[in-house]
Amino acid sequence: MQKILPNIDSPEDLKKLNINEMNNLALEIRQFLVESLAKTGGHLASNLGAVELSLALHYYLNSPEDKIVWDVGHQAYTHKIVTGRKDCFGSLRQKGGISGYPKCSESEHDIIETGHSGTSISSALGLALARDHQHVNNEIYAVIGDGAMTGGMAFEALNHAGHLKTNMKVVLNDNEMSISGNVGALSHYLSNLRSDPTVNRLKEDIEFIINRIPKIGSSVSKTIERIKNGLKYVFISGILFEEMGFKYLGPIDGHNIQELVSTFEKAGNLDGPVLIHTITKKGKGYQPAEDQPSKYHGVSQFDIKSGESIAKKQKPTYSQIFGQTMLKMAEERSDLVGITAAMPAGTGLQIFADKYPERTYDVGIAEQHAVTLAAGLARGGLRPVVALYSTFLQRAYDQVIHDLCIQKLPVTLAIDRAGIVGNDGETHQGVFDFSFLRAIPNMVIMAPRDENEQQHMLYTALNHPGPAAVRYPRGEVKGVSLDDQLINMEIAKAETLKKGEELLVLAIGSTVYPALEAAEILDKNGINTGVIDARFVKPLDEELILDALNNYKKVLIVEEQALAGGFGSAVLELANKNNLNTTNIYLLGISDEFVRHGDMGEMRADYQLDTKGILQKANEIFAAGLEVESLWPAKSD
Repeated sequence: MQKILPNIDSPEDLKKLNINEMNNLALEIRQFLVESLAKTGGHLASNLGAVELSLALHYYLNSPEDKIVWDVGHQAYTHKIVTGRKDCFGSLRQKGGISGYPKCSESEHDIIETGHSGTSISSALGLALARDHQHVNNEIYAVIGDGAMTGGMAFEALNHAGHLKTNMKVVLNDNEMSISGNVGALSHYLSNLRSDPTVNRLKEDIEFIINRIPKIGSSVSKTIERIKNGLKYVFISGILFEEMGFKYLGPIDGHNIQELVSTFEKAGNLDGPVLIHTITKKGKGYQPAEDQPSKYHGVSQFDIKSGESIAKKQKPTYSQIFGQTMLKMAEERSDLVGITAAMPAGTGLQIFADKYPERTYDVGIAEQHAVTLAAGLARGGLRPVVALYSTFLQRAYDQVIHDLCIQKLPVTLAIDRAGIVGNDGETHQGVFDFSFLRAIPNMVIMAPRDENEQQHMLYTALNHPGPAAVRYPRGEVKGVSLDDQLINMEIAKAETLKKGEELLVLAIGSTVYPALEAAEILDKNGINTGVIDARFVKPLDEELILDALNNYKKVLIVEEQALAGGFGSAVLELANKNNLNTTNIYLLGISDEFVRHGDMGEMRADYQLDTKGILQKANEIFAAGLEVESLWPAKSD
């Protein structure tokens, strides 16, 4: 049979196909996705589950005139394929290649850029209102997963859309999963809708019967209305959405293209906002992903036959060290509890949760709630540790200020994926946490150079009487040995790792080891270099840093963070406060731009945050004329 996918370059090409051909195309796309992502990595299970849904949307709608807004965007690969980007998939999430998320610069069909969950309904409502203001006639569809529906922003948007009665459609892609399994009352509610087909079949019959009851007189009419309302609550599924002002259609089979298209047509004939509830299977069509959808949510290169990762991981990750440290601390602290927002596996908290399920709270994709829940737990006498990725902590900024720091509550923020995170790109790089946390009074901020320092910092944060944050990078640890006994570190105490006279490299977190390696090379080439591990961004070790600023000819501050408001800014502020000359202080970090997607090592090299980059910067500072390429062969950490 002739392949269909090679002839699909735009949504218009889909409209030439019949439903049977569309079903065959879905099979081809699944095979294409598995083969492509086995080479590049990416979001596998979520995209395998959204193939028919994506095809049906583009078959029914006329994109880009009609708008499709993807929530998070990690289920939009089929959308990318049918909008002219299938030939670029070899570059997916690679430096200079196509993004793993919707990207306006890539295609006119990507109407909204996204990477965080819960935003699509708000964006779609805005598009619908803009359409109405301009008297344009087009369809607006938001696609949102059931996991994202646990976030408050999704319900804020539903509430507003239902109030305005604007024509727009929300497709609820219900696969019972976020990255890990869904939790909470909403998940239970949706599960009931899925599992009660009898009620769903009765829906239209009951509505028809109710509407046929004659109205005889005003008193009888009121009675009939009460009966209708009562029966509605008993028989009509989706009542939650109906009461919010949406017409509810579903649940329907999200892998049945004919049923999807028919439902979209029905929705198109309805006025006001409509919610279409589709049931899909995460990982559909690739057995390993169907069996373990959480494991295959995001993958690195893998062997298709076995499903096993090709990457050779020999060291644990910082996330795993976090989980193991939580276990250590729990042995002596019965008041320790862990909180995460739909990321127990990703953050490493699952290690703790497996042993202490009664002391673990997964709140779903609701970071704001996670932080304020922690505040309440702390006020109640417990010691909460909130495990979030740096990029997602941004969503709870007000809660950190309002609920933690003003009240000086003893909550630990375990900030994973801090700094450059690589292939997920702009929406996921964790390069702002120093800046936005440092501005908040009462906050202590630490960053470890390795896993041993990480465990001690977590212990220090847990024992600190106020809010404290420990931020650590993505990926494998350095491989140093771990102390058996956890140490309560002295707050605001940096560590001199190497003494020098001419150049001081003042480093923090992931930049410390590259700084040490660069210092050794510089020493051999005539630039006597010292290295300090600052360890604390706030409060600074003012005594040690001021002494260094006064005694070194040149100071280079290196951080894997945005320079604006970061660690280097803190040191410059300290120098200014003490009337020191700052012309001999130089900064290395993330410039005033969003970090695009690419391999972590490649991106660190681009910002001179590896050993070679520090050597290059030192060479510039001293105009030493060193041949850096010969000193440090081209490679990245």
